[in-house]
Amino acid sequence: MGWEGSITRPIVVGANHRSSALAVRDALFVDDLSQAAFLHELRDAGLGQVLAVSTCDRVEVWTLHHDPVLVEAVVGNIFTRRGALQPQALQGQLYRLADEAAVRHIFAVTSSLDSLIIGEPHVLGQVKACQRMARDAGTCGAEMETLLAAAYGAAKRVRSETVIAERPVSIASAAVQFAQDLHGDLKTCEGLLLGVGDMGELVAEAMLAAGLKRLVVAAPRQSRAESLAASLNCHVAPFDDLAPLLADADLVLTAVSGRHTVVNPEQINQALRKRRRKPIFLVDTGIPGDIDPAVNRVDGAYLYDLTDLERVAMEGRASREQAARDAWAIVDAELAAFSKGRAARAAVPAIVSLRSRFELVREQVMSECGGDADKATRLLINRLLHDPSEAMKDMASAGDGAKADWESAERLLKQLFHLNETERQG
Repeated sequence: MGWEGSITRPIVVGANHRSSALAVRDALFVDDLSQAAFLHELRDAGLGQVLAVSTCDRVEVWTLHHDPVLVEAVVGNIFTRRGALQPQALQGQLYRLADEAAVRHIFAVTSSLDSLIIGEPHVLGQVKACQRMARDAGTCGAEMETLLAAAYGAAKRVRSETVIAERPVSIASAAVQFAQDLHGDLKTCEGLLLGVGDMGELVAEAMLAAGLKRLVVAAPRQSRAESLAASLNCHVAPFDDLAPLLADADLVLTAVSGRHTVVNPEQINQALRKRRRKPIFLVDTGIPGDIDPAVNRVDGAYLYDLTDLERVAMEGRASREQAARDAWAIVDAELAAFSKGRAARAAVPAIVSLRSRFELVREQVMSECGGDADKATRLLINRLLHDPSEAMKDMASAGDGAKADWESAERLLKQLFHLNETERQG
């Protein structure tokens, strides 16, 4: 059974790290405090069941609606207004997915296969938090709950049946080990996190768990830095003036992933002079990178990017790619199961209606036959088959134009009632 024509078709409209510029995603970002108002605005515009997924990688609206084009227009208008953007600013920045493609995307996002860093562990928790906020706002209905439950099932299988989640955790652990090799006990060290990307957050969490004395977060959009700092229970600082922040930092983590680098060799040289050449450990988790690779040539600067850390943490590229293939195979299998289940659920109302009709006829026949079982069964069969028999006769005699319809109906009858099998038994 296809999705077209359904009352509730799954639809995704949004911008992610592949489709849009960082400045656009920053403008569209919906923080937790704004989620309820955003969801209510979408609901008032006609999207009854709707979820907003807003992270460092993406700002997406997940909804169930019959018209994907209308949903795209509604979401685009609200994005434009809330982000204080000109309409042309979103041209080419948004994508729209519907039906099976939307479900596959939702499964992939929830399983962390659509993230900048595949397998990063935050996204599942982020989606669940967005679901809770949608429930609180009254925009997460039964169909959306069913879809999300299926997505969580796919994510659980991906994490339990593949090694896809080991990569980011291993990278974070490698970063901590390198930092400790350079600085020793992290309890005497201060850290700086530039940007709010998930991998940067993961490495920062690992550093804090290892005893990092103090962490400061700075990001191009101050509100996002404040939100992450609150989550990590650390400090926040303005992004505009990096010089004093770099000078104070023993560890610098970057997670901006913008179009331009944010840290260059001259900045690091100046910071090292103020630090009296005390070394700086730098981890660049940005994609594309946030730190000019020439920083590696600065004496006293120790720069590692994700490739460097992965080389130490993982067995090799081949194992990662095999894990990704295995994970996508699970997502596709779960998608097929969900689509099959949806088709079965769609047939339930017709089955219930048919049973109700048969029960009504049975009650009428029983009241007419006064306990005569033979008469009752014959009358029941005649009553139940009368309307279908007349319809089939009309269809069969309607001429060549209706021949295909009759042949389809005949095949369906044989399939539903095992007529060929009955003939063989007879």
